[in-house]
Amino acid sequence: MVGNLLLRGMLIGVLAGLFAFGFARVFGEPHIDTAIAYEEAAAAASGEPAEEEEELVSRETQAGLGLLTGSVVYGAAIGGLFALVFAFVYGRVVTLTPRATAGLLAIAAFIAVVIAPAMKYPATPPAVGNPETIGERTELFFVMLIVSIIAAVIAVALARRLWSQLGGWNAGIVGGLAFLAIIAIAQYALPTVNEIPEGYSADLIWHFRTSSLGMHAVLWTVIGLGFGAVAERALATRQRGRTA
Repeated sequence: MVGNLLLRGMLIGVLAGLFAFGFARVFGEPHIDTAIAYEEAAAAASGEPAEEEEELVSRETQAGLGLLTGSVVYGAAIGGLFALVFAFVYGRVVTLTPRATAGLLAIAAFIAVVIAPAMKYPATPPAVGNPETIGERTELFFVMLIVSIIAAVIAVALARRLWSQLGGWNAGIVGGLAFLAIIAIAQYALPTVNEIPEGYSADLIWHFRTSSLGMHAVLWTVIGLGFGAVAERALATRQRGRTA
């Protein structure tokens, strides 16, 4: 059954990747073009000779086939992981219906995997950030991501442990507060990165970051709703097979 759910999860992930690609193509790519134009204008205004770099992949390919491939592969991977987590928690940690379980899991994953890390290390458009620190910035982002996932696991385990004593609502509040406390400590302890050039368009950064979050919201919404529907059908078919 796990293999069946994994396959369905990856297929839903591919569908989610296509939706995310459409959103990024319409709402995200114009901001990247604006950022690139800003970077070129800033370089021209500085009066320094521009460094000629060999273009490995054209901008057109990056915004088209490259973005499509990346979105679909990323969606398939996330969909597969989502299916495995669903197979583990369904009936063990959560006793809701498959659709409700998938929806709740998608919301929790969106908060832990996207929102919490982005609050500390948000996405930045081209021309923002020192190329020499990209390795350090990437490491910090993944540290924040890992801490957020661990905090989510701890919060769920704590809520489940307190469920019988406090009831579902109060146990959920305690788990949520534990998650927020861990995230707050991590965000305070980890170094802040601010490499935005002086005079850079705040409006452009805002729209770039909101479109990035929007793309992830589309991805997780399709996965949560789509996988819940296919998982419910698969589990119902399995149940009918057992009772036949």
